[in-house]
Amino acid sequence: MGRCRGGLTTKIHALVDAEGRPIHLALTAGQAGDAPTGRERLAHLAPGGILLADKAYDTDAIRAETAERDAFAKAPPRTIRKRTFAFTSCLYRQRNQIERFFNRIKQRRGLAARYDRHPEDFLAALKLAATRIWSKTP
Repeated sequence: MGRCRGGLTTKIHALVDAEGRPIHLALTAGQAGDAPTGRERLAHLAPGGILLADKAYDTDAIRAETAERDAFAKAPPRTIRKRTFAFTSCLYRQRNQIERFFNRIKQRRGLAARYDRHPEDFLAALKLAATRIWSKTP
């Protein structure tokens, strides 16, 4: 758990499939950057898959590692990027699956309010909610 002026914070990092079902979940401190932990998520990315991510994951290291895994990285370019590349906004619209996953998580009051004090307990509760999402998806 990280510290900020508002108190303790935690970021949830999730990798979901095309139907919005979680494949991998992890927690980091709230002040930690997204890109360093994003490289750890790539180990769970299937070969030939497409990584749809937001601007925070637009780094050369993530793009190179995704290419090594025979996958494609589709993230909008950050404003500080000097080199341009092909970006498909039509494909990027499918990123709403991850947003839908987080909305399903937020429907559970205990997870949305973050009642668990220990990160291990919070991650276990997230994984239980993820299991429930897997069981309800046809």
